[in-house]
Amino acid sequence: MNLTPAEIVRELDKHIVGQAAAKRAVAVALRNRIRRKKLPPELAREVMPKNILMIGPTGVGKTEIARRLARLAGAPFLKVEATKFTEVGYVGRDVDSIVRDLAEAAYQLVMQEMKSKVEGRAQSLAEEEVASILRVSPLELRTGRYNDQLIEIEVAEEARLPMVGMFGGEQMQGLQDMLKGLLPQRKVRRKVRVKEALEILKNQEAERLVDKEEATQEALRRAQEEGIVFIDEVDKIARGKGAVGGPDVSGEGVQRDLLPIVEGTVVSTRLGPVSTDHVLFIAAGAFHVSKPSDLIPELQGRFPIRVELEPLGPAEFERILREPENSLIKQYQALLAADETELHFTPEAIQAVARFAHQANQELEDIGARRLATVLERVLEEVSFQTSLGRVEITKEYVEARLKDVLASHDLSRYIL
Repeated sequence: MNLTPAEIVRELDKHIVGQAAAKRAVAVALRNRIRRKKLPPELAREVMPKNILMIGPTGVGKTEIARRLARLAGAPFLKVEATKFTEVGYVGRDVDSIVRDLAEAAYQLVMQEMKSKVEGRAQSLAEEEVASILRVSPLELRTGRYNDQLIEIEVAEEARLPMVGMFGGEQMQGLQDMLKGLLPQRKVRRKVRVKEALEILKNQEAERLVDKEEATQEALRRAQEEGIVFIDEVDKIARGKGAVGGPDVSGEGVQRDLLPIVEGTVVSTRLGPVSTDHVLFIAAGAFHVSKPSDLIPELQGRFPIRVELEPLGPAEFERILREPENSLIKQYQALLAADETELHFTPEAIQAVARFAHQANQELEDIGARRLATVLERVLEEVSFQTSLGRVEITKEYVEARLKDVLASHDLSRYIL
């Protein structure tokens, strides 16, 4: 990947409406990674990523920008919520699990890529095994005539730790994750249909054909050099000035625990030690009650790039419904087309949906663009319930008829929209 910042922004524009400042900030951060790779090794080690703090209400695109950026770069991506962690010494998730989860995300990404390269060979081996069970030729198997026949196959299952009750849920999961891949696999026999058996066996064969050590080393490299961690709700662990009380295990203590990871440290994972020196951290929050300056000074200093995202109005909602490649309307059109229903929206209908969504956000809690999904679901409820309708045109009058009663009753709209 060798995209310029302008090209990165154009790619993000295909999926996310507006928010130019945030897109420019992440585009520069990604391009700086490409630039860093061209530096002499001794200088490259010293060039740290400029972490980003996104400030804006929920549903305006903060998470989607980070997620799309990682997908564009083919980088390991992890989203966490700051409020899910507690200070070291208290029961709950510890911040080191961020790095362990990032390493696991990197490993799954690499394995997926490597397995796709051996997919053809794995498919052939799976077909040979199933054909031998059925005592037919692989060629005959490919006709599909045996797809629904039940056969018995051996399936590998990872052993689980027999320590129930010794640890809390998070600690148990963390220990299980640390030992994943080191625990022996046991074989169990299952009866499945041939079509499912082929998929299971293909996956097992691909796992066997992949060089695990090579995958581990590449995953470690990607986690350290290309990893992107999105920390949401960071405003909720900031304490406003004048706040009183004892130790805040989900506030300042968590900030201090996060600090070493964001500054750069080494964390042990099941793949090996992972350094966070060059991981890009993107933090986000609405900051309605607290302010970025309420974060501890050391953590503030680790997020030098600040961008404010704009709230969304009816015009932005209309663009969100029309422009992105994966817009909600295009998704509904594709889904209903599978059942022979050709869905069309008039321009006025799209404007009405956008207006109603904005109105619901104003009168209820503002959840940003997420409100569009609930409004559209209500509008299309009757159409989605039926099949083979042929051409269906959604007009402004139809939208208003479907939503009029809901918005007229505040109690009803709270539960439906």
